[in-house]
Amino acid sequence: MNMTENDLENTDLYFVVINEEEQYSIWPVWRDMPDGWDAVGEARDREICLDWIEENWTDMRPASLKKFLDAVEKPKNK
Repeated sequence: MNMTENDLENTDLYFVVINEEEQYSIWPVWRDMPDGWDAVGEARDREICLDWIEENWTDMRPASLKKFLDAVEKPKNK
């Protein structure tokens, strides 16, 4: 992949990204978004993205595990 001058100017910007398991990461704006991941909001400074993730990703369990545990626990609560 050839980077343009504009790409080089934006190397310090990142997206917060999320996958279907509700896991978060950051991704540089100049790289193609990986399959299965979607941007959350606008491109931001790396530290701002990391702070956002720390503040908002409070349950590290994958979505499939949360769903499974909810299904297992519901019959016990009846």
